[in-house]
Amino acid sequence: MKSKHKPSLITLWVAAVILIILAGCSKGEDSEIVKDIDGNVYTAITIGTQIWMGENLKTTRYNDKTEIPNVVSNVLWQELTSGAYSWYDHDESTYKKAYGGLYNWYAANSGKLCPVGWRLPTPEDWTTLSDFLGGDEIAGGKLKETGTTHWSSPNTGATNETGFTGLPTGLRESDGTFDGIGFTTSWWSTEANLWQGRCWKVYYKNSRLDGGPDLGKIMGNPVRCIKE
Repeated sequence: MKSKHKPSLITLWVAAVILIILAGCSKGEDSEIVKDIDGNVYTAITIGTQIWMGENLKTTRYNDKTEIPNVVSNVLWQELTSGAYSWYDHDESTYKKAYGGLYNWYAANSGKLCPVGWRLPTPEDWTTLSDFLGGDEIAGGKLKETGTTHWSSPNTGATNETGFTGLPTGLRESDGTFDGIGFTTSWWSTEANLWQGRCWKVYYKNSRLDGGPDLGKIMGNPVRCIKE
């Protein structure tokens, strides 16, 4: 007589758990990839209740496919009253992949720079991020890439425990020159007065995330998008 073996409740339970885990992993992987209008691919990272891009923006077009002017001339850069960008030192091959573009505030706050479904962070978004990470004094360290491959020594307090991987992009000054690579980075926010836009800064010598000082709207800084 043939014996019939029925699966135990434990076996069924283990199988169900495995299926749930596999389904969850698949869904998570799908949700972690973001593309801009140029086809550049970014990771999406969750920090507290927020979802941020894990890299700086690299797009050369707005999300409606309009080209963003890449202004090389220092004279023209100084006179800008509309959106533009550049690569650090005008060297795309060296700086685009790791550091992303340097956008003036007009481009950053156009409402069209980030991929659809994403946007430029508000001051409140940055404050929420800082508060979740324990406050301004230590939040910057948790956002910075560790080590001195990109950051100058001592890269104080850097843990990158968030996966944000902040890099020292430097910036493009109001006169069109470049400065600060290896030492600092400042990400734009939506807030501005007549001449200046507010940004959030990290620095190689401390672990702070500073909301300021405000920088001229024609300066070039990186952009991190946040999910709407």
